[in-house]
Amino acid sequence: MADVDDLLRLQNRFMVGFDLALGSGALLAPAATLAVLGHENPDPATRQLFRRCGPIWLTFAAAHAMAARRDDPLDWWALAWLRGTEVATDAVWSFSPGFTRPGARAGLWLAGAANLAMALGFGKLGQKRRGRLRR
Repeated sequence: MADVDDLLRLQNRFMVGFDLALGSGALLAPAATLAVLGHENPDPATRQLFRRCGPIWLTFAAAHAMAARRDDPLDWWALAWLRGTEVATDAVWSFSPGFTRPGARAGLWLAGAANLAMALGFGKLGQKRRGRLRR
């Protein structure tokens, strides 16, 4: 049976792909990506505002990949802070009138809870020394 640290590392690997898909979708197909998230057909300004988040999510994917590759406590600590910045953003975004699909708003609130859980979990991994001196 996997322990909590193993589950956190598995979640981290999932987030590499999730943020890569979200960031790429936001950049290359913002209207289609918004539709998957439960947003109605966006106006051009909304598409462009969403598109500007693409590089942010691609940066998240890179941070998750770096933590997975190096497994360094400092990377996990940085990733915890990065995920912590996202705790309230989806909940705030859920008030957009464009989210019309049933369950879309609740999904955004759950994303905030997931970000909180990841921030705490990755912070826990950042506390481990893993045989290295903390810098």
